[in-house]
Amino acid sequence: MSTKRRTALVTGSSGLIGSEVVDYFCRMGWKVHGVDNNLRADFFGPAGDTRWNQRRLQETHAGFRHNDLDVRDRAAVDALVRELRPSLVVHAAAQPSHDLAASRPFDDFDVNAVGTLNLLEAVRRHALEAVFVQMSTNKVYGDAPNEIALAETGTRWDYADPEFANGIPETFRIDQSKHSLFGASKVAADVMVQEYGRYFGMNTCCLRGGCLTGPNHAGVELHGFLSYLIKCNVEARPYKVYGYKGKQVRDNIHAYDVARFIHAFAEAPRSGEVYNIGGGRGNSVSILEAFDRIAQLSGRRMQFQYTDRNREGDHICYISDLSKMRAHYPSWDITRNLDRIFAEIHAAMTGARRADLAA
Repeated sequence: MSTKRRTALVTGSSGLIGSEVVDYFCRMGWKVHGVDNNLRADFFGPAGDTRWNQRRLQETHAGFRHNDLDVRDRAAVDALVRELRPSLVVHAAAQPSHDLAASRPFDDFDVNAVGTLNLLEAVRRHALEAVFVQMSTNKVYGDAPNEIALAETGTRWDYADPEFANGIPETFRIDQSKHSLFGASKVAADVMVQEYGRYFGMNTCCLRGGCLTGPNHAGVELHGFLSYLIKCNVEARPYKVYGYKGKQVRDNIHAYDVARFIHAFAEAPRSGEVYNIGGGRGNSVSILEAFDRIAQLSGRRMQFQYTDRNREGDHICYISDLSKMRAHYPSWDITRNLDRIFAEIHAAMTGARRADLAA
């Protein structure tokens, strides 16, 4: 990417990934324009409010400009892209909850699918050469990963089939399974981003995220696994476990490593690509294992409530196969391990200085 064109447009800029991308590219000297209307507070109530993160970005970065704009507003999205003509677009705005999608299906689809189309078409019209990165999700695979043979250990479920020893690859099927309405709306967006790449020759990719996390995550019960779990421990509140004996496994990636991959892709973009982006096997953890980790870190035993009923479309075990990402971008890899991720989130919630966590 030419160093003469250093303007990025980031939607969902007050959220976990969006704010990390803003931080990352502002530190590199880019002009970064954020789009966020704090819809997360409407979705999740006061606990989901992200205005604090918006203020942090505005106070920290002179090169950042906030736009209070709804991605569902087609005319406003088109006008902003026409004005900026960015060289990089990172689309991180989303409705991220399975459960909320079931109760508010039109909001879910309008934000996740229609909002993505609004942005794609604006970029095609006004910034055709821009690099377009969409934050997709591993829920595009629906519950099909649950069909893989599993082995049960004392603390987790794991793949018994050696074909998936490294995790789920991008070639795994995305249809004929239960996704939840959230997963279905993200499938629509994911396929549209691919199609704009293949049909129009645009530089696009979908990042099918595992558990994306970090200290700036406003985790709530319906979304934000590690952040919310650690918050429950810090506040001595019970964490609700839904089925699978608490042995369900997630792979966790720090938002900083996501931002680093976006930068790598922007420097050497491809057309219509998809990547599974998560922590891989090295950063995988079950709920029970996460309970033990945070208890050791905080000195406080985890309180929890258990129900046998699992969430609709939930994964029993999900680990991202990072082989394709590493092959296409060999300079990229995971830099934040689980120990550091837990420590940073815990420190942010207890007021400890993140500087103390420097490697």
